[in-house]
Amino acid sequence: MDGSTLRREFESNLAPVAGVAYRVAYNLTRDREDAVDLVQDATVLAFRAYEGFRRGSNFRAWFLRILTNRFLKTRSRKRVESVSLDDTEDVYLFKKSREAGLLGNSEDPARLVLDGLDVEAVQEAMDRLPEEFKMAAVLYFLNDFSYEQIADVLEIPVGTVRSRLHRGRKILQKELWDVAEARGIVSRGEGSTDV
Repeated sequence: MDGSTLRREFESNLAPVAGVAYRVAYNLTRDREDAVDLVQDATVLAFRAYEGFRRGSNFRAWFLRILTNRFLKTRSRKRVESVSLDDTEDVYLFKKSREAGLLGNSEDPARLVLDGLDVEAVQEAMDRLPEEFKMAAVLYFLNDFSYEQIADVLEIPVGTVRSRLHRGRKILQKELWDVAEARGIVSRGEGSTDV
């Protein structure tokens, strides 16, 4: 295949994926310029490797795998605090909300907390997730990828995706509560009883 034909084929495969790629890049970097740079870097890398791309396979998963790998390789190495999940229940946010006296007439006090948070606040909480959980959470919660699609992009088994999302939700509940406290949605110290 000559260079111009290869380029046209690559561009026709990339066009329908570009919007999703930018959205994923933005969710990972949280900066418009960094997201554009990440997509551009991934595009250059993908084009260089395109001759090895297996025609008929999932181009979107292949490209997003390159993008997420590039993000992991180039991101600043932040020290991630070790997170213990042993004491975190699946209903952490519900219990903290109830302990804070938010139950009132609502059967879902956690909804009162979540309704007070905007998209930026939720993104702030997601940014605090350890990297292995953040990647799966960004693809699932912010980009509506299925477990199977996430498994393709991250090159992990579907069971690992489920596990990471389950554990990520537990951490995210704690982080959402902290963001709600920091933004004054709930008072600091409310619901401070350990669960």
